[in-house]
Amino acid sequence: MTNGAKNHAEGDVALAHHWCVTMRGGEKVLENLCMLFPTAPIYTLVAQPENLSARLRGHRFVTSPLQRLPGAARNYKKMLPLFAPAIRRLRVAAGTRLVFSSDASLIKGLTVPDGAMHICYCHSPPRYLWDMAETYMRTTAGLGHFGRAVFRWVIPRARRFDRAAADRVTHFIANSAFVQQRIRQFYGRESEVIHPPVEVDDFTPTRERKDFYLLVSELVPYKRVDLAVEAFRQTGRRLVIIGDGSEMAALRAKAPANVEFLGRQPFAVLREHFETCRAFLYPQIEDFGITALEAQAAGSPVLAYRAGGALETVIDGETGLFFDEQTAASLAGAVLAAEARTFDPARCRQNAERFRAAVFREKIAAFMAQRLGAVT
Repeated sequence: MTNGAKNHAEGDVALAHHWCVTMRGGEKVLENLCMLFPTAPIYTLVAQPENLSARLRGHRFVTSPLQRLPGAARNYKKMLPLFAPAIRRLRVAAGTRLVFSSDASLIKGLTVPDGAMHICYCHSPPRYLWDMAETYMRTTAGLGHFGRAVFRWVIPRARRFDRAAADRVTHFIANSAFVQQRIRQFYGRESEVIHPPVEVDDFTPTRERKDFYLLVSELVPYKRVDLAVEAFRQTGRRLVIIGDGSEMAALRAKAPANVEFLGRQPFAVLREHFETCRAFLYPQIEDFGITALEAQAAGSPVLAYRAGGALETVIDGETGLFFDEQTAASLAGAVLAAEARTFDPARCRQNAERFRAAVFREKIAAFMAQRLGAVT
């Protein structure tokens, strides 16, 4: 290992991640774990290495039997009934002493050698199994009658698998106090909070601001992008939405002319918009939410619904404003209230600095030192 950790023999440590098909917040956590364990293999449900960073591609991937199915790396989300049986067959190599999983699904249920310690960095107990199963079933496009029947059949079985897997984890790390409570609620386990890493140096907080608001998100129902579209119909301000997903067509159809959809964009375009927007919108409930901190790293205030991980990342009145009802009218009110005050980009950046990637790695190392004696 690097960053002050003692060296381990090859094969001593294994990493696990639910799926490795794109670079999002969970994969940024995995990247930082790879910096701590540069020779560890990565066990995962499915992998599409060409979509991953060079650091992740430098590791050996051990995939589940799902990888052999045509199109699995693109369509894995439709294969929920196969997750548990595929993960049961994913066995960490004998002789491994530490398994460190990064999980927002079921990968924590992989088979670990007897006597090995299993630390799970939990992004969240999966919402599609626990508190939002009915919502996912109602709003996920393309399920159909048969799909919903299969979903209803598989959910209790997947819950049992997930809870049994959680019982076998040695130590949990939660990515926020909000997730810590969810781990306690659904798994009956205690955990320590270590917030995920944010690459604050990717952003410059001193750019001149332009007259538009920004929302960056997957366009799926729980992100509540519909609230932003309606709020900006009410205010008439310009809104730029970056992202794509199952709700794109429906959102476009009802959006007024002052709301612009850019679809998925490369990082250079994202950075440009983060650094020049008037404010960043956050109408959803997230377990943590890295985009709100990327906006602050770029000097942009955040207008967030007062719930979830945003309570740990936005300072009300200093680096943004909260709105109290998850409605278009409440969000529109926050937009108008924000225009009546001035936010300091340097203060926004200062708040984001608390979540630097180096801070994340230091806290992980300290956690391991306490429980494993693996770090000097």
